[in-house]
Amino acid sequence: MVVDELDGETVDRLFHALADTTRRDILRRCVRGELSVSRLAEAYPMSFAAVQKHVAVLERAGLVTKERRGREQLVRTDPDAVGRARQALDALESAWRGRVGRMARLLDEDPGTEENDTTEGPER
Repeated sequence: MVVDELDGETVDRLFHALADTTRRDILRRCVRGELSVSRLAEAYPMSFAAVQKHVAVLERAGLVTKERRGREQLVRTDPDAVGRARQALDALESAWRGRVGRMARLLDEDPGTEENDTTEGPER
């Protein structure tokens, strides 16, 4: 399973980064092409410093990379990292579907197989 292949700290950083709406939006915007942190900051009702912090969380998780060009810091999505995140989520979905399926089968088992079956009616 892919989640098992990644160490726990890496998975924690990945899911922490994806847990925030603004960070997911930054990721979506940068998939279309690299953007400067300044350009990203224009899109949100928060300070430039707050957007920088969101980008830093995404960078620590490996979802984006930053490159300095002159006075600008350009942010781009790392497609391989996004693919690993998708694989990790797919693996977790598969594990949970298996668990839910096993629980459903247990609940569907014939309850008449219990040892304390009292089908003869009440005793007098």
